[in-house]
Amino acid sequence: MMTDWIAGALGGLLIGGAAALYLLGNGRIMGASGILGGLVDGSARQDRMERLAFVAALIAAPALLRLADPTPAETGLTGNVFLIIAAGLLVGLGTRIGNGCTSGHGVCGISRLSLRGILATVTFIAAGMITVATLRFLGGL
Repeated sequence: MMTDWIAGALGGLLIGGAAALYLLGNGRIMGASGILGGLVDGSARQDRMERLAFVAALIAAPALLRLADPTPAETGLTGNVFLIIAAGLLVGLGTRIGNGCTSGHGVCGISRLSLRGILATVTFIAAGMITVATLRFLGGL
């Protein structure tokens, strides 16, 4: 059985490697929210197929892994569908306000020593810590 840190390290290597290949392949940052956002708001007319392929791969990869190992992953995710939808919408709104998500700022921004990426990542982490602490204090987590 793989220990958690090995799975985390492998996942990080895969994300970092994919970000590097994406940047080397087309000269653009692999920010998942920007790629999806361009599809949603219609601004991705010229590279629509590339973006669709990226989103399809984001969906297909875990589905293929699930076929290879049908053991359910323990995520700790709540069963409250309304809370999951609200969280997803808030994350989407936050990535639009912050001009990117953790894959864009955290992986690609920090690796390029981008001040905006570093500050955004520190803000993401701080906001997450405050949110978890607040919800635990209120008894909701």
